[in-house]
Amino acid sequence: MELEILTPERKLFSGEVYGIQLPGINGSFEILNRHAPLVSALSNGKIRILKDKTGGSAVSYQINGGFAEVLNNKVAVLVEGAVEI
Repeated sequence: MELEILTPERKLFSGEVYGIQLPGINGSFEILNRHAPLVSALSNGKIRILKDKTGGSAVSYQINGGFAEVLNNKVAVLVEGAVEI
């Protein structure tokens, strides 16, 4: 699935991923390949990008809230601010 993470200043991440774990306002959730269409508000917390099925090559960011949209096997994450951890 295609993932793009954007801040107001720049594109933080763009590429193919296995899955992504996000801090929703009602709790954490995970998006995997062929997920149903979705729009969700995000709270402050950690985004974890899983580049493969084992999770061995994961990248994490601390975010300051935002929104996520899933449509046609593409995920767009718009965040107010983020720092790689």
